[in-house]
Amino acid sequence: ATGSITTIKSQDLNKGAIVSPDQMLTGKVAGVSVISDGGAPGAGSTIRIRGGASLTASNNPLIVIDGVPVDGNGISGVSNPLSTINPNDIESYTILKDASATAIYGSRASNGVIIITTKKGNSDGFQAIYNGNISVSNNINTVDALSTKQFIDYVNTYGTASDIALLGSEKTNWQDEVFQTGMGTDQSLSLQGGTEKYNLRGSMGYTNQTGTILTSRFERATYSIGGSTKLFNDNLKIDLNANIAFIKNRFADTGAISNAISMDPTKPVYDSSSPYGGYFQWLQSANDDGIRLPIAIGAPQNPVAQLLQRNNSSYATRSIGNIQFDYKMPFLPELRANLNLGYDTSSSEGSNNIYKSSTTVLTDGSNPGNESTYKQNKTNLLWDFYMNYATDLLSIDSSIDVMAGYSYQNFDNSGSNESNLQDLNIAQSSDYSNVLNLQSFFGRLKYMYADKYLLTVTYRRDGSSRFVGDNKWGNFPSAAFAWKIYEEDFMSNASTLSNLKLRLSWGITGQQDIGSYYPAIASYLSSTETAQYQFGSGFVNTYRAQPYNTTLKWEETTTYNVGVDFGLMDDFLTGSVDAYYRKTKDLLNFIPFPGGSALSNADFANIGEMENKGVELSLNIAAIKKEDLNLDIALNATYTDTEITKLTTNDDPSYEGVETGGFTGGVGNTIQRHTVGYAPNSYFVYQQVYDASGKPL
Repeated sequence: ATGSITTIKSQDLNKGAIVSPDQMLTGKVAGVSVISDGGAPGAGSTIRIRGGASLTASNNPLIVIDGVPVDGNGISGVSNPLSTINPNDIESYTILKDASATAIYGSRASNGVIIITTKKGNSDGFQAIYNGNISVSNNINTVDALSTKQFIDYVNTYGTASDIALLGSEKTNWQDEVFQTGMGTDQSLSLQGGTEKYNLRGSMGYTNQTGTILTSRFERATYSIGGSTKLFNDNLKIDLNANIAFIKNRFADTGAISNAISMDPTKPVYDSSSPYGGYFQWLQSANDDGIRLPIAIGAPQNPVAQLLQRNNSSYATRSIGNIQFDYKMPFLPELRANLNLGYDTSSSEGSNNIYKSSTTVLTDGSNPGNESTYKQNKTNLLWDFYMNYATDLLSIDSSIDVMAGYSYQNFDNSGSNESNLQDLNIAQSSDYSNVLNLQSFFGRLKYMYADKYLLTVTYRRDGSSRFVGDNKWGNFPSAAFAWKIYEEDFMSNASTLSNLKLRLSWGITGQQDIGSYYPAIASYLSSTETAQYQFGSGFVNTYRAQPYNTTLKWEETTTYNVGVDFGLMDDFLTGSVDAYYRKTKDLLNFIPFPGGSALSNADFANIGEMENKGVELSLNIAAIKKEDLNLDIALNATYTDTEITKLTTNDDPSYEGVETGGFTGGVGNTIQRHTVGYAPNSYFVYQQVYDASGKPL
């Protein structure tokens, strides 16, 4: 290897009640950050390899499962697309970090690549393997809110007479009411076997986990099959992989947590006189019709009702698979042809229904509820073909490995959304259908001299349907060199060293994933049924021109990497140190436009530059290495720094940057900014100023 690559085998991955594959990787690899998006069952994670290289475009790494680059844009009704993979089926992770290592994947690889390889059968005969666990989950701490007595004392001391009159007689700990003990189970059974000519493995898995908040639940069933065979005197090798997952989710309304903290502890959970499902709710004074409506603003909603009166659930199916043919030419064994046909399909549907809730009451006191449903179908088809020639040149003590190929990938995303508008008592629906196409030509040369000097050169030409004209295509070269210093004659007396290798790499990768399918193509949006134009007694839809920018092109990231791999004392201590520098130009940025210059006051444009640099350290100590006992101690540490260096075409010191990062309750307001000289998404807040006596000004 000449690039920055790390491989983690299944026996070294995180153990325990693991529901999603990303949890297995947490803390395992230098430069790889895995941060949970929440504690809900099946919740996803934010994965970053060496930080982010983009502002508006995706910063997610490309994930490849058994040779299929999967759709990373999520599945409706599934909070974590990786949760469709059974962790018990994973054999290894391979992390590609620098531009040389990722270059062969080109499209979408500027944020690194995570290659997941699932388990296969072997030639050791038939084996049946069962794994199972049961887990119990509890919140260790809750928010330190006032007790009922403290709350009553506070109101009696500082409240007005009308405040005191509102106090009840209950002693309700609302956090205890909304939290529960979560239970989980994960069961997996695999059957495998084979010979030197073929092998086969199949598995079944079942996971069921309830969360620590009422109504939160995740259920999954998985089935997988994988095998390989050799034909025609072992010249043709065929690999087949397929897995399918069925997932049910019920999502809790996490807003109930904040209401549980702020709700009056002197009020009961249930109220038999309440017209809103029998739950206590704050009500206004009776109106002229004698109807007491809920207080719309200012009072927290009953958090138990908020959870139990909402049914936000989904059902999804996802299947990923491929068949790969690798043919060694009988007339020239050094020449191979490889064809990989893959797919990644998903189908999901869900609903978010609220009944009898105080939040769905109309002004006349009626309570029709609120219903919304959605459906989605996604199809990702892959077609890869390459030729590979590898041979040893004994006369010059060298070896070469040359590869050239073509890649085609097509993403189809369609679905519908429907909701019942309670205030108008009518249904509103919308359909969508989008297609993204990626194509690439690629080549790679690997050369090794004297088993000490290694050179890798890669070139890709990537095309994306997101752009138009000449901007559709981008060119992405890379080169890497490695020197196995330990193999040199002058190292023969270095008894302490057992390995020493220097790696240098440079490369350019591209990014085009900005979420929108047609950001550079003129398109129109049809009006909804509530915004039609009347002609006589009939109504027709209107069409609105959507913003677009024909100058959009590939974002480019240039990466430099220097690394050292080492081993000491017969590999008692092994490790690596990497330092890298990345610079991204032509940032795909969402920026404000001058009034009247476009169809929107803000849109995508290639403006800006960003730098990312860091150092990574990985160490492994083989503390005990005996025939019947091994103990390894592993440590990794990372320092990374990201800074925006340019956001405008001309230098403008007064430009404060691009606003981003909204917050609950402040519609249209932001608290973060992309600003030159700072990391992306930096918080832009004011500092409180005090006078000499300590009072705020």
